[in-house]
Amino acid sequence: MNNILPHILQLQQKPAPFTPGEPLFWNDPHISSQMLKVHLNPDIDAASRKPETIDRTVQWIIDTLALKPNDALLDLGCGPGLYASRFACAGLQVTGMDYSLNSIEYAKHYAHEHSLNIDYRHQNYIELEVEKLYDAVLLIYGDFCPLNPQQRSTLLKNVTRVLKPGGKFIFDVTTREHRKKHGNKNSWYAVESGFWKPGPHLVLEEGFDYPEQSIWLDQYTVIEGSGKVSVYRNWFQDYTPETITKELEQGGFSVESLWGDLTGTPYSPDGEWIGIIAGKQ
Repeated sequence: MNNILPHILQLQQKPAPFTPGEPLFWNDPHISSQMLKVHLNPDIDAASRKPETIDRTVQWIIDTLALKPNDALLDLGCGPGLYASRFACAGLQVTGMDYSLNSIEYAKHYAHEHSLNIDYRHQNYIELEVEKLYDAVLLIYGDFCPLNPQQRSTLLKNVTRVLKPGGKFIFDVTTREHRKKHGNKNSWYAVESGFWKPGPHLVLEEGFDYPEQSIWLDQYTVIEGSGKVSVYRNWFQDYTPETITKELEQGGFSVESLWGDLTGTPYSPDGEWIGIIAGKQ
C-alpha cells in the first residue's frame, strides 16, 4: 500500500489538457460489455439517448436534409446501431463505424435478424477509411467533444474527403451550461464487480475544470485487489456558437444552421447542447 499511495496522490494532481489515460479503453472486453448494457437501457440518457429521442432525431435529420431512399449515410461512433438501424428502415444506404467490437457485433446481429442491409465497420473513426462518398455524415451525442485538437482536425479533414458535393456533416456538442448543471465528480466507491472491472476494485472519481479553455475532465482511478492501478480519462471540449463555427471554418466547413439539439429545438444561449448542420466550403 505504501508503494501505491504516492502514485495515487500524483494522479490526483490536475493533468495538462487531453493527457491520455488508458488507451482506447472502450474496446476493453469487460468495459465494452458494460457499455453495451448502458447503450441498450431505454430508461436513461447515458451511452445513448432514450429511444423516443432517437426516433425524433432520425426523423428530424431526414426531414431537414431532405434525405431520400438510397441516399448514403455514414454514422460515426454508431455503437450498437440504434440510429443506423432506423435510418436503414427509412431506405437509406447506411454505413456504421465504431471502435467497440462488442457494439459492432451486436449491431451486425441485430441487422441480420431484421433483414437490414447495413455496412458495419469495426474501426476507430478518426482514421475513417471508407471507399465511397456520402450524402450525410453523423457524429451524435457529443462524440466530437472528447477528441483532442489534433484528432478533431484530422476528423474534419477526413469528413470533407468522404462527403459528396452538397453533403452535410451533422453533429452535436456540449456547452459550459452542461457542466454547470452536472458539476464535477468528486467521490469514491468500492465494489465486488462493476463497470470498470469484473473483480473487486476501488474507484476514485474526480473532476477537473479548465474554464479558460472550456475543457473539463472526468477521471476514474481504479485500484484492483492486486494493487494494479488504472486511470480512465474522459475529456470534453465545450463550445459556443462562435468557437464551433471558427473550428469548423478552419477545418473546411461552413455552418449552415445551429440548433439546441438534433431534434429541431431552437438554439438558446442557456442551453446545454448545440446541434450543428455544416457543409463543405
